Amino acid sequence: MRGSMTGKIIKGIAGFYYVHDRHEKVYACKAKGVFRKWGIKPLVGDDVEFTVLDEADMEGNVERILPRRNMLIRPASANIDQALVVFSVAQPKPSLNLLDRFLVMMELQQIPVAICYNKMDLGGERERALYSEIYRDSGCKVHFISTCTGEGIGEIRELLRGHTTILAGPSGVGKSSLTNLLQPEAEMETGAVSQKIQRGRHTTRHAQLFCVEEDTYLMDTPGFGSLYLEELEPEQLKYYFPEFTRHSGACRFGDDCVHIGEPVCGVKEAVREKRISQSRYDNYKLLYQELKEKRRY
Repeated sequence: MRGSMTGKIIKGIAGFYYVHDRHEKVYACKAKGVFRKWGIKPLVGDDVEFTVLDEADMEGNVERILPRRNMLIRPASANIDQALVVFSVAQPKPSLNLLDRFLVMMELQQIPVAICYNKMDLGGERERALYSEIYRDSGCKVHFISTCTGEGIGEIRELLRGHTTILAGPSGVGKSSLTNLLQPEAEMETGAVSQKIQRGRHTTRHAQLFCVEEDTYLMDTPGFGSLYLEELEPEQLKYYFPEFTRHSGACRFGDDCVHIGEPVCGVKEAVREKRISQSRYDNYKLLYQELKEKRRY
């Protein structure tokens, strides 16, 4: 048995926690019973101290969870630096409502987000200009890539370097293909997009970290088809659309304005003048109404 070492939990399945030693080895570890007694559950992304029990069989025990920088509820994980949300420009066509929901959800958890549009080999300058304009003032940088041609992959490598990043998005947009490009050893199953319903089969079944290079980890997550915002009051939603802030000073009702039914609203005026994306504003109204309905019940 070797002395205590430090590493990162990259996967948890059936009571085993797979700990990467930050170099090249992964140990299958059990967590000490004291964690259950203290009500603490190890999470993917946790930095831990562990003891190697059997070097030949790569087995060990998690002894201590080191202090967490942050903790996400969905997906259940720790020490996440940023999120890269992936959509495709075609096949399937991107759901901007779903994207805006995700941006709000990550902002709620204070995780910076970059947006990535894949399958640029199926799109062109029109799509690039359209999506760049919609998210220009969203606080998120927009990237355009093709896992088929390799376009933009170097840019994504630079974005990820030195960080632990969540890779998220609907099924069928090429998340697993991107992971395979960045880290071929991941050998992730890639699912064909159903021609009938234009949605991908769910190919990622659990949250798992992959070491792309030293101190650089990527977490692929199960594809999502819908996201529900919880514990957010309707009146708070406007603060999660950063482009609204610069125009809200022109609202007659000041900070009480929710930018929907009020007269003399700087945000609505900015939408009319195309200084705020109509798509973003429409999705804001849909989410606001959804939150109001939830509060009613």
